[in-house]
Amino acid sequence: MHGVLLGDFHVHSTISDDASSTLGENLVAASIAGLREIRLVEHVRESTTWIPEFVAAVAAEAPTGGLTVHTGVEAKILDSSGRLDLPADLIGIDAVLIADHQFPGPEGPWSPRVAREKLDAGLATADALDLLVGGLIGAMGRVQSGQLAHCFSILPKVGLSELDLSDEQLAAWASAAARTGTLVEINEKWGCPGPRAIAAALAADVTLVASTDSHVASEVGVYDRVAGLVQAVH
Repeated sequence: MHGVLLGDFHVHSTISDDASSTLGENLVAASIAGLREIRLVEHVRESTTWIPEFVAAVAAEAPTGGLTVHTGVEAKILDSSGRLDLPADLIGIDAVLIADHQFPGPEGPWSPRVAREKLDAGLATADALDLLVGGLIGAMGRVQSGQLAHCFSILPKVGLSELDLSDEQLAAWASAAARTGTLVEINEKWGCPGPRAIAAALAADVTLVASTDSHVASEVGVYDRVAGLVQAVH
């Protein structure tokens, strides 16, 4: 499992709206870090129209020392059925990164504040987590090649943690990832998923990958929290 640290499967560039390094700078950084694989990822919405330009820009970059380059788009879950904020044209994209940027409610996304208010108003923690896990499972079934981005990062934002997830919820989540061939990234920026979720994924034979979720080239392939999570599971 330590081999996962030889890849960085979630790297943003200036094509995204909040990153500061170019595609080329990220590739150079990956080579310097000794990585074997990198996934170049950009945030999208349903209205996004620049996917062909992104794919062409990646293709135009010179190969870097045996580095395998993948592409991806990051889309947020919109509701507990797993609907995604995703454009129709994904030609040339290798994977859809499924992101829990907001809490998936039954009729639409809840901000962390709204989710917290609903919990305070009486929504049971187990029922809220069923919505989240259901949204993740539904989203995994909607894409042909998926990757869970910083999965469960929404929980501390609403005052919950992965410890609140039941063994049954984690088993259902991991089983869906295995069934759909969805990659699960261990995310450096958010330090998730945690040891229990990673162990559940391993028990279900889910493919795990490492990611920095970097927005600047100096962070590409630099792991601290991920390495600790991998070590904790072992």
